[in-house]
Amino acid sequence: MPTEGNIPGLIIRAQSGFFSVQTAGAVLTCQLRGRLKQGPRLGDLAAVGDRVQVTPLADGTGMIESIEARRHALIRLDPRPRGVYQQVILANPDQAVFVFACANPSPHMRMLDRFLVIAEKQGIPAIIVANKIDLVALDQAEAMFGYYPSLGYPVIYASVKSGAGVELLRAQLMGKVSALAGPSGVGKSSLLNAIQPGLGLAVREVSAAINKGKHTTNVRQLFPLEAETTNAGTTNGSIRCPGGYVADSPGMRSLALWDTEPEELDGYFPEIASRVAQCQFNDCSHSHEPGCAVRAAVADGLIRPERYESYMRLRAGDD
Repeated sequence: MPTEGNIPGLIIRAQSGFFSVQTAGAVLTCQLRGRLKQGPRLGDLAAVGDRVQVTPLADGTGMIESIEARRHALIRLDPRPRGVYQQVILANPDQAVFVFACANPSPHMRMLDRFLVIAEKQGIPAIIVANKIDLVALDQAEAMFGYYPSLGYPVIYASVKSGAGVELLRAQLMGKVSALAGPSGVGKSSLLNAIQPGLGLAVREVSAAINKGKHTTNVRQLFPLEAETTNAGTTNGSIRCPGGYVADSPGMRSLALWDTEPEELDGYFPEIASRVAQCQFNDCSHSHEPGCAVRAAVADGLIRPERYESYMRLRAGDD
């Protein structure tokens, strides 16, 4: 809660114990107040995307006094000698944007399904960008991705070459904190450059630093988007967020469904979740039991076989 002398802020960059905090008036370089670091640490105390209360100091820096509870977060497990540490890739994203190419490279649909499960688990709205549609016919692109809108995941068909979908994606990002993820080579940087010149290059440089190795200083950052209007959006009341922020999330590929039991996975596949109650057995694994409504829906073409296979492989731990 705010106290006298404290001001609200949003962490937009984290590196080596220093945090860049966007406040209503300026970006302050801050550290955590010592009392916040007392006791055992099972995960990152503060992370990019966290809403905080800070005390501005006379030298233009600040101290982080408190951290608001996270609505949700993208978390990666980091095994350490003292136990598994929960590394926060991004706190409080408003949405996850998963970018996959229609060709060159061919879309890795099981990876997409895994990303969607992670988003469902955390309660993060997900959007799919089917990029490079100039390389395939539109009906081919829709055959690959057209199933997902029926599950509640909007699909934006995009091409930097033709300009298709670029304005739609820009509008979707405005005023929000967005986590971007996707395989290498799918054209994320080109899309971001089309939305805002130089943005893709900036994101790629930081992502390259993150991926250099475990001995490299880890940098995580939200990249600001230019507002289309003077009142495009605000975050956390008075904290200025002109056009929203994007965060590249290369660590999504190694995210673990760390607290998910196999028997609860069906709740994160919308087309399976809606049919679980119709199964003959309450503990149906949807693999072999008689009277399984899920397998019947697959046989009837109501559930895409590839999605069912993604579910079964995740349930078996083969992801």
